[in-house]
Parts: sequence; structure tokens; C-alpha cells
Amino acid sequence: MGQTQLAMATSDPLDDFETLYRESRDDVYAFVAGMLRDRAAAEDVTALAFERALRRRSMFDPSRGSARGWLFGIARNAALDELRRRPRQATLVAEPPSDDAAVEDHAERALDRSTLRAALARLDQDDREIVVLKFHGGLSNAELGEALGISPTNAGTRLHRAMTKLRRACHAATR
Repeated sequence: MGQTQLAMATSDPLDDFETLYRESRDDVYAFVAGMLRDRAAAEDVTALAFERALRRRSMFDPSRGSARGWLFGIARNAALDELRRRPRQATLVAEPPSDDAAVEDHAERALDRSTLRAALARLDQDDREIVVLKFHGGLSNAELGEALGISPTNAGTRLHRAMTKLRRACHAATR
């Protein structure tokens, strides 16, 4: 049982929620931003997800999984609500580099990011979601399963298939 899971199960819910928040806020934001591809909306949805989790903290059942997986399930639902409410696509903004070597490096990284964004956009919603949960949210396969309501084995299989599609899409984009 992880530290947060144990804490959520054994002591004051508000103190435990603060720990869960501190340990997960950056990962939840990264996951939501990856799903929505809009930083402003991601901030709002992340706040909404934590608000929902705080209100529902008494409903957390440690026998069903980790607090982190439970939280990502709430964040996932909040992000999907936002996508259903108003689909949008935003441009990522970056600081301009300061010297010639940095310009070349920046251009190469920008091209890589652009290729990856384009490849992610080609994936269907379910495949994009599992990739973003894994790499932006930093979830284990067990946590992926909890967030998606599937077994860890199924989560691993779905992730593998989605990554195969993503590699193909990246390769096709660089041709």
C-alpha cells in the first residue's frame, strides 16, 4: 500500500487530501493538459478535478485501488466532460532561444514536438488518452487500469497497441 493510499485510509481525510494534492497536482495538470491541449482549460479542469475529489474524499475505497488512481479517474472524467462540452485545440507557446546553437537545438526539439503532437492528434480518443495518462500523468499500469476502469493487464495491452500506432504515426509524419 503506497504512502498516499495508506494515509487516505487511516487518518484525517483533510490532511490526507493535502498530501494527495501535493504529491499529484503536477502530474494531474500534465495529464489534463495533454488531453485537452489547452493550458488555460487544463488549469480549470485540474482545479475542478481536485474540487470533486475533495468533496468525494469520503467515497474513496482503498480496497479498490490507490488514491492516486482514484484521483486520476476523477481528473479523466473532468477532462472528458470538458472535451464533450467544447472541443478545442490550442497552440503551445515556447520562449525564443537566445543564441545560434540554441536556435538549432530549439528548432530540432520544436520539430520533434510538432511531429509528436501531429501523431497524437491522429490517434483515436481512447489511444491518445492512455498515452497521455501514462506519459503526462506518470501512471503505472495498475493506476492506468484504476483510472480507466480496466485490469492492469488490459491497460498494458491497450498502452502497447496505442504506442505502436503512435510510432507508426510519427514515422509517417517524418516521411
